[in-house]
Amino acid sequence: MTYVELLVGFVILIGGAEVLVRGAVSLAGRFGISPMVIGMTVVAVGTSAPELVVSVNAALEGATGLAVGNVIGSNIANILLVLGVACIMMPILERPAALKRDGALLLFGTLLFVGLCMVGVLDTKAGILLLIGFFCFLGISYWRESSEPDLASDHIQEVEDLQGWPQSLGACIAAVVVGLVGLALGAEFLVDSGTVIARTFGVSEEVIGLTLFALGTSLPELAATVIAAMKGHSEVGIGNVVGSNLFNILGVAGAASLTASLPVGEQILQFDIWIMLGSTMLLVPVLVLGWRITRFTGMLFLLGYVGYIWAQAFGVSRLFA
Repeated sequence: MTYVELLVGFVILIGGAEVLVRGAVSLAGRFGISPMVIGMTVVAVGTSAPELVVSVNAALEGATGLAVGNVIGSNIANILLVLGVACIMMPILERPAALKRDGALLLFGTLLFVGLCMVGVLDTKAGILLLIGFFCFLGISYWRESSEPDLASDHIQEVEDLQGWPQSLGACIAAVVVGLVGLALGAEFLVDSGTVIARTFGVSEEVIGLTLFALGTSLPELAATVIAAMKGHSEVGIGNVVGSNLFNILGVAGAASLTASLPVGEQILQFDIWIMLGSTMLLVPVLVLGWRITRFTGMLFLLGYVGYIWAQAFGVSRLFA
């Protein structure tokens, strides 16, 4: 029953996020909010809602290892798995100009997160600092895209891809409510079942968060990126990854740290956090210098993620024994 609960939790969580985003996009459109603002806020937050809800719920229930592992594992999955799969389907040959600055912000945010983790615990002060960074990123993005409308094309494309929900006010509100309930219920199932699985197999909560939870909560980003690639908008995929990763390390980690102090495990400090930083560094030449991501590069990314999951299954401590 534990595995059934886990599967049901993932289905409800991902379904809730999808319904919430579509309902919120339609609701915001009814109130005359521009597609650019909707894409930057509703869509960006909505696609990362699974990570946010799972991590905060885990922190509330004392499963702090799941919360930290989910953030780090999701960022690794977004780059190596999501971007790898998307580039195999459709190579990224063009890089939006806005991502040059977003790449610098992602690198800065990642270094900030790593530095705070090295202290050994993400506490209230760390959470406040991360959330300040997150809101600064939103403010910078809004100011930049308001002054340079051409840079908002990716966000507008994201909103167009999510259109199609009934436009009546009642249907929009119902979708938002159902989505929120689905997120809360799915997260509850996931945290409970994940804790049981960790105890059954004698693995740490961090490992479950780094692998199983990270893979599951990254499904919205994977779906959105693959759909964009299929429609010939592969460049939107890298924007999704950058935005989601920034939201994870600043917004999700910040909110979870305010909920409860999050001790950072020894394995994460010695291995996983450096894999996350290294994966982020792989994007720097693409974002800043405009390098292309070919199908071969996508294959390397995907193989890198398979190797990472194998290391977790084999046992990171045994690799360095």
